[in-house]
Amino acid sequence: MSVKESKLEEIMSESGQNEQKVQKILNILLEAPYFYREDDLSLFLFLSKYKRAFAGFFKKFYGWELIVEFKCARLYKPAWYNEKVTEANRDMFNFTKRDECVAFLLLLEFFERELQEQSVSTDDKENLRFLFGSFLGFAGDRFREVFPARKAYYTGEQVRRIVRSIMPTLLKYRFLREIPRGEDDGEGGDTIYECLPALWLYEGERLAASAAAAPEEAPDGRNGEGE
Repeated sequence: MSVKESKLEEIMSESGQNEQKVQKILNILLEAPYFYREDDLSLFLFLSKYKRAFAGFFKKFYGWELIVEFKCARLYKPAWYNEKVTEANRDMFNFTKRDECVAFLLLLEFFERELQEQSVSTDDKENLRFLFGSFLGFAGDRFREVFPARKAYYTGEQVRRIVRSIMPTLLKYRFLREIPRGEDDGEGGDTIYECLPALWLYEGERLAASAAAAPEEAPDGRNGEGE
């Protein structure tokens, strides 16, 4: 039977080593939102080779879609089955305030711009990196451009607060990685971030509709619904 036609059970039965690899990959895919090529090259290549078998397993038993790109693999779960677990209690990547949603969209826009300017593609070995200050300046200009009636509200300090508020989530879900400063960088050195492969999977245009529907944050820090 060809690789494309193989089933996961058959691959596991071929050898004890294959069984261990399959078990490890299944656990890795369930332990975090993204499995990166650099996490474990050997296992990632094994997944890529037998991706149809893995995809078939998740589709048959879970109803999930497995997406495998050059540098990144992820599972897409289209529905939540335990209705007793409310959305607020689900461990999932999500921004609820409009300014946070817009800031993430602006990161995607900034990412796409930098890909062109730095001539970086998904096939490149190294991931794109950027200075926090560069993104901050870009985000400030775009916030004031998108919301011209609220230019006075989106000051440099306010935009910094918004952007800083989304960084822990982006680091937690592995969209970005903070690059440690060198010994000669000093305290005043600008933070460098590396764009991890998950950013390639998101389409800013599709997410814009969700951002527009998110609650607007009022100048006093509450959202537009008074929360």
